[in-house]
Amino acid sequence: MLPPVIIEHIKRRELEERRRDRQPRLELPLPMPARPVHHPDEEDGERGVVIIDVL
Repeated sequence: MLPPVIIEHIKRRELEERRRDRQPRLELPLPMPARPVHHPDEEDGERGVVIIDVL
């Protein structure tokens, strides 16, 4: 058997959940994200690494 404090806490939580579920909701349509623009100037091939050793 659970202590009365725990039972009251559970009842309170369930009551709050029921109240939230009864709240009216409106879902707004979100705009689609823009497609990334491909620039022909950019290289599509492999990229290299440059190591500069400065002493």
